[in-house]
Amino acid sequence: MWKKLLAWILITVILIGNGIQVVEAFEQSGNVQMEKIMGEPDQNSLYARSAVLMDADSGRILYEKNGHQAMANASTTKILTCIIALENCELDSEVTVSALAASQPKVHLGMREGQRFYLKDLLYGLMLESYNDCAVAIAEHIAGTTADFAAMMNDKAKEIGCEDSYFITPNGLDAKDEDGFHHTTAADLSLIMRYCIKGSKMAGQFLTITQEGQYQFHDMDGKNSYTCYNHNAFLQMMDGALSGKTGFTGNAGYCYIGALQRDDRTFIVALLACGWPNNKTYKWADAKKLMQYGITMFKKIKLDEIELNTKESAAVEVKGGQSKKIGGEVRTELEISPIEGLTALLIGNEQEIQVKYEVTPKLYAPVMNGDFAGEITYLLGDEILAKRTVTVKETVKKIDFCWCIKKAAELFPL
Repeated sequence: MWKKLLAWILITVILIGNGIQVVEAFEQSGNVQMEKIMGEPDQNSLYARSAVLMDADSGRILYEKNGHQAMANASTTKILTCIIALENCELDSEVTVSALAASQPKVHLGMREGQRFYLKDLLYGLMLESYNDCAVAIAEHIAGTTADFAAMMNDKAKEIGCEDSYFITPNGLDAKDEDGFHHTTAADLSLIMRYCIKGSKMAGQFLTITQEGQYQFHDMDGKNSYTCYNHNAFLQMMDGALSGKTGFTGNAGYCYIGALQRDDRTFIVALLACGWPNNKTYKWADAKKLMQYGITMFKKIKLDEIELNTKESAAVEVKGGQSKKIGGEVRTELEISPIEGLTALLIGNEQEIQVKYEVTPKLYAPVMNGDFAGEITYLLGDEILAKRTVTVKETVKKIDFCWCIKKAAELFPL
C-alpha cells in the first residue's frame, strides 16, 4: 500500500515538474519572438554583411548594417539592366544573339549565335531565371556594346541618386577595370529598386515581369521553346511581396533585393554578402526579419495632414502701413506654401513629427504680396523633413504725404 502511494506521489511530482518546464519553455520562446518583433534587429543577428531597410515612398533608410559599404552585388544588377531596357526599347523589338552573348557562363538560356528573340521574352529570362546570356544580348541590343550599356547603367544610377555604385557588366558577374570593381551598396541598391517599382514610367511593366511565376516562349524562328520559373521565393513567403531579385557570385556571396507592400506602406530590403554555398536560405531569413521589423515598428505619416497651429500663422501687424483711417491698425493675412517633395514617410511608432514656426510677429510697410514672412519646418528629431514658406497675402502701402492729405480731407471735408 505504501509502495503504491509513494509511486503515485513520485509520478505526480515528475508530471508537475515537466509541466512547469513546458510552460517555462513556452514563455521563453514567446519572449524571444517578441524581442524580434518589438526591437531593432541586432546587427549580429543578421547573416548579411551589409543590409538596408528602406521606406520606398520617401527613400529614407529605416535600418542599416554597413549600408554604405561598397560591395559586389552579383545578379541583383539585373534590376537596373531590366529597367533601362524597358525605358529605351520596345518589347516587341528583335534581338539577334552575338557570339559574346552566346558564350556567357551559367546560369544561361543556352542561346546560340545568330538566334533571334523578342526583347520581351529575354527580359523574362533575365529576371525569372537570371540568365547571363540574356543580359548581354539585351545590353548589346540597347547600346551596341556591353561597355556602352555599362555607361548607361552608371548614368542612370547617378540620376537615381546612387552615391557609390560602379557597374561594368549587365549581368552582375564579378569584374574590374582601371576605374574600379563592379559594385554597389545596400543603400544604392535600395534606391535602384525604389526607382524600378515607383519612379520609372515603366514601373508597371517591371512589376508585371518580376511577379510572373512561370513564362514560356520560343525563338523567332519557332524552332526552340523555353520555360522560365521565378526563383524569387520571397514572393510566396510574405503577404504583399511585390518584386525582387536574387544573386550569387563567388565574390559577392548570396545577395537579395526585394520589395513588399503592406497596407499603405512599402518597404525595400537589400542584402549583400548574405552567406556563401550551403547557406542559400540565409537571405530569406534576413529579408523576413527586416520586413517584419518594418511592418511592426513603423507607421505612415502624411505631413500635409498634420494640423497646423493657426495662431502661429495668423494675420500680422504692419507698422507704418496705410489703414482705413489715421491711427488705425493695419494687419495683413499670410499664406503658407504647399509642401514640396517629401509629403509622406514612415516613422517609428513611438516617434512624433515636430512642427517649428519661425514667422515674423510684425512687418514694416511697404509690403507686397508674396514677400517672405517666415517658414514652417517639419522635424523628426534633428532631421529636417520639409519646409513651407510663409508669405504676405495682401499688399500694404507705406504711409506717405498724399495718403495723409487724403485722410485729413475725409476727416475735415470742405
